[in-house]
Amino acid sequence: MELDPNKEYLSVGELSARSGVSVSAIHFYESKGLLRSHRNKGNQRRFHRRELRLLSYIKVGQTLGISLAEIKDAFSVIENKKEIKVSDWKKLGKRWEKILTEKQNLIEKMKSQLGFCIGCGCLSLKDCPLRNPDDFMGKEGQGPRILLE
Repeated sequence: MELDPNKEYLSVGELSARSGVSVSAIHFYESKGLLRSHRNKGNQRRFHRRELRLLSYIKVGQTLGISLAEIKDAFSVIENKKEIKVSDWKKLGKRWEKILTEKQNLIEKMKSQLGFCIGCGCLSLKDCPLRNPDDFMGKEGQGPRILLE
């Protein structure tokens, strides 16, 4: 399906064809407040072209393991704005930069700990005297204690 580059509003099918995101996923994202549409005179949904950019953020974000809650939080800088300006896109970019930096830091921490105990419980037993003497991590709680501190 070829889209008219001058067309400002797209049907859900056109949005799906252009973005590579299924119609059902678009409806789901809309129900979660991540995308906006309006109804035309025929009561059909229409999406502004800018929703393509937001779909791209969602798709890439999910590929990187960013939750929909984190994506929605980042989108809060443009939420309820009738017209999104360049300054709003820059604010959104700053939000994404913060999220990605946090993820990147966790990835780096994980890479540096791959050969060692990460305090997940499988090795945080009394027989781990170098990394976890007397199972002190187990006393602090569940999960990957070293990585999430």
